[in-house]
Amino acid sequence: MSNEITFADLKLAEPLMRAVADAGYTRPTPVQAQAIPLVLAGGDLLAGAQTGTGKTAGFTLPILHLLTEKSAAHPRPGRPRCLILVPTRELAAQVEESVQTYGKYLPLKSMVMFGGVNINPQIKALRGQMDILVATPGRLLDHVGQKTLDLSGVEILVLDEADRMLDMGFIRDIKKILALLPKQRQNLLFSATFSDEIKTLADGLLHNPGYVEVARRNSTVELIAQSVHLIPQKLKSYLLAHLIKHHDWKQVLVFTRTKHGANRLAEKLNSDGIPAAAIHGNKSQPARTKALAQFKDGSLPVLVATDIAARGLDIDQLPHVVNFELPNVPEDYVHRIGRTGRAGSSGAAISLVDSEELPFLKSIERLIKREIPKVTVASFVPPTNLPAEAPRPPRPQHGQRRHSNTTGSTRNQPPRDGQDQKRRNSQGQKPRSPQQRTPQSRNGAQPAKPRPAQQTADQQHLSEAARHQAMPQPALFSPKSGRRGK
Repeated sequence: MSNEITFADLKLAEPLMRAVADAGYTRPTPVQAQAIPLVLAGGDLLAGAQTGTGKTAGFTLPILHLLTEKSAAHPRPGRPRCLILVPTRELAAQVEESVQTYGKYLPLKSMVMFGGVNINPQIKALRGQMDILVATPGRLLDHVGQKTLDLSGVEILVLDEADRMLDMGFIRDIKKILALLPKQRQNLLFSATFSDEIKTLADGLLHNPGYVEVARRNSTVELIAQSVHLIPQKLKSYLLAHLIKHHDWKQVLVFTRTKHGANRLAEKLNSDGIPAAAIHGNKSQPARTKALAQFKDGSLPVLVATDIAARGLDIDQLPHVVNFELPNVPEDYVHRIGRTGRAGSSGAAISLVDSEELPFLKSIERLIKREIPKVTVASFVPPTNLPAEAPRPPRPQHGQRRHSNTTGSTRNQPPRDGQDQKRRNSQGQKPRSPQQRTPQSRNGAQPAKPRPAQQTADQQHLSEAARHQAMPQPALFSPKSGRRGK
């Protein structure tokens, strides 16, 4: 469809067409060609679109058009007309940048709010005109609690990357926010995957929605050249450094499982003369923003990231993505490699896989319905006299998502299968209560206070979500409970 029409055919307002032309676009992507007319018609929308498909412009362009056509009913400071909810800080900044790009010839005002930064500049910005607000859920609720934000005028709601918001435990926040919105509004839900939870959320939120799905579910981009290097874990960093130097790679996004692993790998690459930086939930927002900016402008060739920190990264023509470790959930592999091969450009996705990760590889190949070629690097000579390898943390059960657990279990804690209990029973020891298991110091001093239960990785990543960690996660929307929609 997108090959047959141009942006001129979509009947967007002239200032929007000028901004689109300035950006160098003439033909919409498939998701834009299908979604823009549906949004312009004023109905609800359920869209299946992965990162890199142009989905952001698919909702920002028609929203800007609609808000321009109709003036605000009761304009007041701190009272946005459109609310765009996103899961991460990086994605929030990216979406608001898109709003600025396409709305630069319009009198509409927008702002972005997320945690990890001082709240006072955001409070000051809310004292002025506000048409479009892009926000992460936790910081938005902070403003609601301080009465600096009024959501009673929201005409259009967008849930972007809804699947990741559910994975990150935001369902409770989303329900609170929905309760603050007017009943009559337009709802747009975008998700890369359609799990049962997403379908339930959509059933409770959307009213007779239009439906758009621009790619086969969980499919990978055909232009991405995928390959696997079978290599022991202890040699991975050496092979990665060799590949970067041997092929003179200029821009590489590398995924690791853990934040500590990202730090270690970035330090190792820097020691090998390859400038690299790590981004993850323990990094400050300014540090992450700086690293991402340097990576985008080419001054930093390697960015090492965890899945959550990298969510929403949009880098044009990214040539290489490396899975330093495979994700535990096959769909995350699709999210990762989808950051290359965009906008018709080619890209390469390289996975470094040791023997323990082979079950994860098989699951990925089943999902994408193809076998990924296994390749060797003849020019790579493994080093001798390697330092002792640090103990590796246990991986979750096959197919278990570390960061999607919303039941309160910890990220790195192995499943409690009772093995320690069985061992003590076999040795004739009586089972100890949790109080009895408290470790005692050798000198008889009182032990340190136990640390709070470890937050999920995603709640660590978004500080504004951390305060909801201990709360039980409620059930998702039930279609029987009534619809929230227009």
